[in-house]
Amino acid sequence: QVQLVESGGGLVQAGGSLRLSCAASGSIFRIDTMGWYRQAPGKQRELVATITRGGITGYGDSVKGRFTISRDNAKNTVYLQMNSLESEDTAVYYCNAESRGRPYWGQGTQVTVSS
Repeated sequence: QVQLVESGGGLVQAGGSLRLSCAASGSIFRIDTMGWYRQAPGKQRELVATITRGGITGYGDSVKGRFTISRDNAKNTVYLQMNSLESEDTAVYYCNAESRGRPYWGQGTQVTVSS
């Protein structure tokens, strides 16, 4: 089993920045792709960004150019640097990790952007 713990969420004004972190622990063989997803009230969960173990990244269209995903394989940790935040970015952000073909999810961290 893999446990994911997110941190770094909070309240920020539009145009501001936040950095999310997600640390994996537990019975880790190897963490493959890691990523961030978000879910706003009344909406479906959507992809924010992913990063492979080798560092290949992918982003949702709405965050390209504003968000940057990175990871530290030695620490089994993934980060999401969020800049130029907009009110539309308000959501619960969930960390995701794949290990041995199984997906794991964190509990989520709230990000609220005030306009």
